[in-house]
Amino acid sequence: MNHHKTIYFLFSICILTFGCKNKTYNNIETPTHSAHVSSNYIGSNQCKSCHEDTYKKWSGSHHDRAMDIANASTVLGNFNNIKQVIDGVSYHFYTKDKAFIVNVTEIDGSVNDYKIAYTFGFTPLQQYLVDFEGGKKQVLRVTWDAVKNKWFHQYKGQTIITTDWLHWTKGAQNWNTMCAECHSTNLKRGYDLQSDTFHTTYSEIDVTCESCHGPGRNHVEWASKDIKDSHSYIINGKTQEDQLSLCAPCHARRTKLTKDLKPGETFENQYLLQSISSTYYHADGQIDEEDYVYGSFLQSKMYAQGVKCNDCHDAHSLKLKFDGNQLCLQCHAPSEYNSPRHHFHNLDTDAALCINCHMTGKIYMGNDFRRDHSFRIPRPDQSAKYGTPNACNQCHQDKSNQWAAQKIKSWYGKERASHFSDALLLSNKLALTTSERQSLNIFINNLEFPAIARATVIENLSYLNQAEFNVLFLALKDPSPLVRYKALLEFRSLTPEMRKTIAVEHLKDSTRLVRIAAAQLVLDINETTFDPKHQSYVYQAKAEYEHMMFTNADFPEGRLQLGDYYMQMNNVSEAIKHYKMSLYKDSLVYPAYSNLATAYSINQNYDEAFTVLNLWEQKQPNLGRPHYLKALLHFELKEDEKAIAQLQTAIRVDPNDTRSMYNLSTYYFQGEKDLSLANDFINKALQIMPNNNDYQYLKALILQKQGKTKAANAIFKMLQVNQ
Repeated sequence: MNHHKTIYFLFSICILTFGCKNKTYNNIETPTHSAHVSSNYIGSNQCKSCHEDTYKKWSGSHHDRAMDIANASTVLGNFNNIKQVIDGVSYHFYTKDKAFIVNVTEIDGSVNDYKIAYTFGFTPLQQYLVDFEGGKKQVLRVTWDAVKNKWFHQYKGQTIITTDWLHWTKGAQNWNTMCAECHSTNLKRGYDLQSDTFHTTYSEIDVTCESCHGPGRNHVEWASKDIKDSHSYIINGKTQEDQLSLCAPCHARRTKLTKDLKPGETFENQYLLQSISSTYYHADGQIDEEDYVYGSFLQSKMYAQGVKCNDCHDAHSLKLKFDGNQLCLQCHAPSEYNSPRHHFHNLDTDAALCINCHMTGKIYMGNDFRRDHSFRIPRPDQSAKYGTPNACNQCHQDKSNQWAAQKIKSWYGKERASHFSDALLLSNKLALTTSERQSLNIFINNLEFPAIARATVIENLSYLNQAEFNVLFLALKDPSPLVRYKALLEFRSLTPEMRKTIAVEHLKDSTRLVRIAAAQLVLDINETTFDPKHQSYVYQAKAEYEHMMFTNADFPEGRLQLGDYYMQMNNVSEAIKHYKMSLYKDSLVYPAYSNLATAYSINQNYDEAFTVLNLWEQKQPNLGRPHYLKALLHFELKEDEKAIAQLQTAIRVDPNDTRSMYNLSTYYFQGEKDLSLANDFINKALQIMPNNNDYQYLKALILQKQGKTKAANAIFKMLQVNQ
């Protein structure tokens, strides 16, 4: 069985175990989180003495109210003996001895009282945290709508059972893993791998001065001197890159590369940014799942022109600098853009607001409307072709995409300017023509387009054809670390010697992200086989990769990653432990089923492998992959008839499962069992993936056996040219 391709995770969800059977008063002792105060972190009160005006701006902001101890001045929700039933869950909100309590009767009948320990945010919604055992804090599903002054459920209308990972007592709502880093200052997660517990600490409970400006002790000492040098010993984020390094860590969907986070450090030295793939974004790169701004902003012309966050937002109050179109007219000429000649709508209406055409939005968390920061021009023509959203039809909901596209043509002409979204949409197609693939290969190395879009196209295309590797070799020299990272990962299937050759220069890349990608190419290669002058780089990069694995081990996908890591290190038993823990934390981490079954099969524990795949099939009955893997197991056991049946089932479940078609074709070709059937199956696979070299090669072999030498030689010649 083939080991499943490593999957990276961004703000993923995990599962925890907590029984709610008998009615108990939940009053677990709250750890003293502020006990961990770095000697260099001095607290915002020290800053206030010199920066009083700035402190006043910050006071009451979203950063200031990011998290607070629950008390009468911070809790906004109605706990005045209120009873309410939402989605089958009964709540009773009340106070007792100045504590805020919620009694919860779950849909399974379990009842518990929970003491509110902390508040989270304040508008447009406020959430509430409860202390659990093992240092864990959980975020209640029931949430206070601070605009309409009422209780509501996120995931409205869904029935969530207590064993579901989405349930508030489980991993989706675990504060330590999912939320804490971006709501407090100098937070240390403090996860213990063996006990699956936390000792989470912070310097200050909310997002204070030192969250962005870094620890202030040296700055205070500098300010107190009569004679000062030119270095203020504080981070200010004056350039675009420096400022984004401060804002992006908490305004991005990303994975941590290290536990040792430092304010102001280059983003790619600390995080892996989620690509704008169709898993989290619309296929054209517009927001779908929460992206927290940065992934969108990197797509924009604003970013390309050097615009910074504080060009629009006050850095301390976080408020917009100007109201309405005046914000945009700081840079864009009013005579040209604030005119019906540009937007073709009446002035002083919502339709004439720049943001309603160029910053469409979506409601998250039940009532929080957030705008897309890719600042794009509406493309209803793409909507008509691909089903993506557009600003025009979000207002004109009674009209069709075609109607909106025609309006755009009548106003701005028939041709649309070339845009990266065209390449993104194309790269999401299942089958590409040769010319389409060539156009995407050119796009990948065209520096005029956003790096995040080019990196995503690399990810979408999956370069299995070595004839196209020259595209990736060029991408390895790209100025963007994310592009270099994605390009490197495409070489993981090559031979060890080829991987060594490609990786060696990137093991000493200037950014941790790229070094980690290079390390993945050589994990299974002993350091001593490298030239002595490179060995230290190999050791360091491998150590950084291992550190990343353990940094994210509290995520279920982190355990999946650790399992993959140990598989590459040929430690199958340790890999099995982490795959099982991944599924224990979250039974919906589907790659873990594949990888766990693979590990069991390597240890020749076939019964366990089949059990795991059967569980996966139950979870995803409309997926062909479990059947495909069961077929491979049956082949290993010389149970050909059962294997064939599973491959046929895989194709029936997923008509685009070309790997099952290829395996069936190979089976009937070997020993010339049935060349006609072999030809039928490989033809079906080639209809879906015509450019796959493996499929073309098998097709040529079949033709050769059928005596169709001319046709076979034509394919062999084409493949030779590609090589």
